[in-house]
This record gives sequence, C-alpha cells and structure tokens, in this order.
Amino acid sequence: MRLKRYGIIQSMSRCGNAYDNAPMESFFHTLKVECVHRRQYHSRGEARSDVIEFIEGFYNPIRRHSALDYLSPINFERSHCS
Repeated sequence: MRLKRYGIIQSMSRCGNAYDNAPMESFFHTLKVECVHRRQYHSRGEARSDVIEFIEGFYNPIRRHSALDYLSPINFERSHCS
C-alpha cells in the first residue's frame, strides 16, 4: 500500500530469477563500501546529503562501470546518445 501511495512499482519477477535485483544490489553494495561505511552520521539529513553528494558528485559523473565498457554513466550517455 505504501509503495502505491508514492507511485512506486514493486519488482515482481518470476520465482527463481536470481538476477532480478542484481543491478540494485550491486549499487547498494558500492554505496555502502565506498561511502556510508566510512562515516558516522549525526542526523538523517547529514546522511542524506552525503549519499546525494556521492551519487551526483562521484558515482554518476566520475566512477567508471564495467557494465558500461568502463565509462562513467554520463560519458556512456554522451557517447551513445548523441
């Protein structure tokens, strides 16, 4: 019910599909290892700001991803969508 209220569609792959959430699990592992586990946050706002800075300041524009031929997401989009 809460997902519907916020317009979120829950992923419901067929039973036994081990790869359904693999990209998100990989992202959250990276987020925890490279950002969150290094810090002790004093407030939810501080944690939120740090996570946003990690995603928008490093993960998307700079960090290279093996699934994108070792390009950052921004460089991948620039090279494939122009």
